[in-house]
Amino acid sequence: MSDQKPVVLVDGSSYLYRAYHALPPLNNSRGQPTGAVKGVISMLRRLLKDYPDSPVAVVFDAKGKTFRDELFAEYKAQRPPMPDDMRPQIEPIHNIVKAMGLPLLVEEGVEADDVIGTLALQAKDDGRPVVISTGDKDMAQLVNHKVTLVNTMTGSALDEDGVKEKYGFGPELMIDFLALMGDKVDNIPGVPGVGEKTAKALLQGIGGLDALYANLEAIRELDFRGAKKMPEKLAENRDQAYLSYQLATIKVDVPLHVAVNDIELGKPDKSALKALFEEMEFKTWIDELDADPEAGDSEAAAPKEKVSVHYDTVLDETSFAQWLDRLKSADLFAFDTETTSLQAMSAEIVGVSFAVAAGQAAYVPLAHDYLEAPQQLDRNWVLEQLKPLLEDPSKAKVGQNLKYDRNVLANHGIILKGIAWDTMLESYVHNSVAGRHDMDSLAMRFLNESTIHFEDIAGKGAKQLTFNQVKVEDAAPYAAEDADITLRLHETIWPQVEQDEPLRKVLMDIEMPLVPVLADIERNGALVDAKQLGEQSKELELRLQELEREAFDIAGTEFNLSSPKQLGVILFETLGLPVKKKTKTGAPSTAEEVLQELALDYPLPKLLLEYRGLAKLKSTYTDKLPKMINPTTGRIHTSYHQAVTATGRLSSADPNLQNIPIRTEQGRRIRKAFVAPKGYKILAADYSQIELRIMAHLSGDEGLLSAFSEGLDVHKATAAEVFGTEVDKVTDEMRRRAKAINFGLIYGMSAFGLGKQLGLGRNEAQGYIDRYFERYPGVARYMDDTRTLAHATGYVETILGRRLYLPEINARNKMLQQGAERTAINAPMQGTAADIIKKAMVSVADWLFESELDAKLVMQVHDELVLEVRESDLEAVRQGVIERMSAAADLKVPLLVEAGVGSNWDEAH
Repeated sequence: MSDQKPVVLVDGSSYLYRAYHALPPLNNSRGQPTGAVKGVISMLRRLLKDYPDSPVAVVFDAKGKTFRDELFAEYKAQRPPMPDDMRPQIEPIHNIVKAMGLPLLVEEGVEADDVIGTLALQAKDDGRPVVISTGDKDMAQLVNHKVTLVNTMTGSALDEDGVKEKYGFGPELMIDFLALMGDKVDNIPGVPGVGEKTAKALLQGIGGLDALYANLEAIRELDFRGAKKMPEKLAENRDQAYLSYQLATIKVDVPLHVAVNDIELGKPDKSALKALFEEMEFKTWIDELDADPEAGDSEAAAPKEKVSVHYDTVLDETSFAQWLDRLKSADLFAFDTETTSLQAMSAEIVGVSFAVAAGQAAYVPLAHDYLEAPQQLDRNWVLEQLKPLLEDPSKAKVGQNLKYDRNVLANHGIILKGIAWDTMLESYVHNSVAGRHDMDSLAMRFLNESTIHFEDIAGKGAKQLTFNQVKVEDAAPYAAEDADITLRLHETIWPQVEQDEPLRKVLMDIEMPLVPVLADIERNGALVDAKQLGEQSKELELRLQELEREAFDIAGTEFNLSSPKQLGVILFETLGLPVKKKTKTGAPSTAEEVLQELALDYPLPKLLLEYRGLAKLKSTYTDKLPKMINPTTGRIHTSYHQAVTATGRLSSADPNLQNIPIRTEQGRRIRKAFVAPKGYKILAADYSQIELRIMAHLSGDEGLLSAFSEGLDVHKATAAEVFGTEVDKVTDEMRRRAKAINFGLIYGMSAFGLGKQLGLGRNEAQGYIDRYFERYPGVARYMDDTRTLAHATGYVETILGRRLYLPEINARNKMLQQGAERTAINAPMQGTAADIIKKAMVSVADWLFESELDAKLVMQVHDELVLEVRESDLEAVRQGVIERMSAAADLKVPLLVEAGVGSNWDEAH
């Protein structure tokens, strides 16, 4: 070959399979498989030593079908599925390859062979030598005077002469060879009865397929066993032979995202490599990196320099005009408000801050109480100047929890648009359980920077100042830093999310579009009848007093029903009830689950449970809700939290609308207090059994799929299966038990838990579970596969790509590990349900905004959307909401939406 450095093209998929099968299983201390990772990277490291300074690219097969599957539906059909402990090793290999500075190529619709073939032809046409590193014999068809195959595992090389010596013919007949003999691994059919020896004899005696079919009779004269009958076999299988030829041909004209001349050997990222090697626990390679500071050094690996900051305090119109021009010309700027309150509906703006580049930020004080004009700019004037920019959807903004800022700006008549990114949500989508997603936590986690905390400038406790009372010289660095850190966080987190396609879609298609929708729902608020709640509070108080007297009678003495210590004495000493569980201090537990167990046999625990439930309703809702009515709007305005739960579900606070009980009469009475104004109705639209439907989709279980597709009562259908009877003979008790099984299993409930819920022995409950899995084998398979995958990767995913990490899935503590396994099974269902309701909210909100219908979203609770609708528009809105909620995801079973209407929330449910 020439003196020119060859282009080295690595068949990464070949490396993966050969490393996996050639090396013994290897796991790190967390049980994560690492053997294939080590094998692949070892071969790559050797290759780089053998070809120093050569441009190297590593090519892997993409997921999904290729054009060959369209040619032949059975292509690769006999290939066994990828081993469970191989799949989770692919991503670490990809990450290490990239950290080594090597281009990683994955092209959809074609195989790695086709990408390599196309690049090899480009290089040959440019007169450049090519080395293909693979163990795949199919690649021999690409060998020519410029292209050589090398096998890194064996150290052997194959050029044109090498192919002739090994196979007895040149590279130009390799495709014909594969077409004749077929390939069991790829399920290329070939010609029946033609093996390797016969194929070689045919090619050496006459030539390729075209020559053979032009000279069929001449085959009889060849000297190999079966030559006399071979013409008939070839004639009968002519179409199959040419189909096999097509399947075996490596394409050399694939449209690629990169050309061969773009391939360059990049610099390794030492810090990233070290982190990956530490995760895999490859100690030798870690030691190598530590021992040789130059090895793998790159700009990316160097410690981040401290960003030099310049923060302006804007106190005059000239300075403000200069900053406004900078904001207008910036492609993206970070924006933040400082306010009088954390309650968005009542908060007023004290100042605004923005950043246009790392370290370049400004604070504009507007309403610090002790400052007067001309010491600070007029708030109304500044906001008027900012309004066109803030309301311009084409001007991209980034913030930290911009939903809050959007609501605060709305108090001043500005509707924030152009919300491009939110660092809180970027971090949340990146890893929901990595820690808190507030700015101070993110700054430390992603930037390793300690920020100025609010307490540092405002003090703590009862004497804490509100922001308008903080001195500007203290407020300005704090506020400007908020905007600066936000921009820098975005520049750090977004690239990590952007390169991960599923996470990017979750952020940009679900979470970001939801921000303005949630902000509007919060501002819309819910109308509550304070008088009705007041009456309920009085009734609850009377009932609590009654329960208290009954408790005293049973105990034979008075005591504080809310004191665990006094309660423990009464239950376990005075009354001598059995101790079911102890606290960490060794005292008998009076926790709810203990009382529930005791309540089955004793009157006082049962009474105490009712007392606790009613006391909580009274303090949390009937007493508190009237006090939370906004005096200006006359409504209650909850706050929805987008970045709190691990699974993607929304939570709400002040008040928490998610926890209002629905199974008790008293709980439903609270819902009755959520009312519609005159001329309007409440419309409540709810997904029916959504998590079970998602289970049917994920598991692909035929029984579940058919039950939902046929519109059966799934609990009755399950009861019929489990109890071995006809659907029409299922009793209410059978259905109740089947429902407990259906929902229990998707939450990972054990036989013990199911038995406890149904009042059965563990063995009987286990019998139900066993029969369930016999009838629904797809569910059992899904659960087993999910547990296996979770142990291997450390996470599970929703249908739409949200990733749910499980930090304790490989914990040494078996209880923690089993808890993580239960989460692994349920989280994809709960997370997918969360994704679906979020997409539905955005779809419904967009439709209502564009329509002329008089309706608005006022609440979102679990799998339910609650709207306030003018009576004349009810039917149109009802149909439109059902249609959009039903279309929020494309599952293997229909999404059923039930929508009710009433004068209050309870009636509508």
